[in-house]
This record gives sequence, C-alpha cells and structure tokens, in this order.
Amino acid sequence: MRKGSVKEALAKIKYDPRENESDYYIVIEHRGAYGNIKKIPVEIIELGHGYFFIGETQIPYHRILAVVRKDGKIVWRKRGLSEELKF
Repeated sequence: MRKGSVKEALAKIKYDPRENESDYYIVIEHRGAYGNIKKIPVEIIELGHGYFFIGETQIPYHRILAVVRKDGKIVWRKRGLSEELKF
C-alpha cells in the first residue's frame, strides 16, 4: 500500500495516463470539520512543491492522512495511522 511519499502517489494518479484522477480522493486533517477530517477529490487539487492547492488555498502535504480510491481501497496512508480507520 504505502510506497514513497504522498506527493509521488498523487503525481502518479494525476499524470499517469492509465489512471483516472476522478476515481480518487484525499482525506485531510481539517480542524472544525466533522470528525476533524475532510475528503477532497483529487481532480480539483493542483500539486505544488511543499503544498497542494485548491484554487488559491494552499495546504501542506503533511495534513494528508490518506489517498483513497472511490471503491474504498486505500492506496497511500500516513505512517502511524491506524489500519482500522475507514474513510
């Protein structure tokens, strides 16, 4: 499941022609949201150097908890995050 950095996993999803970015979403830590997490479709984010962007808003990669395919398969999970967590 977890190979490389989250940025590498997202770059593969966004730029590999065999992948469909609309099939994936990221789960981020978002204080104040229900359960302190928020799901964001990969297709609306732009990758940056130390951050990813949603429009003008920049969010650091370290806030990403998981990258999940819409069928529920977790393709990347933050190190130390419980295996029992479901998104």
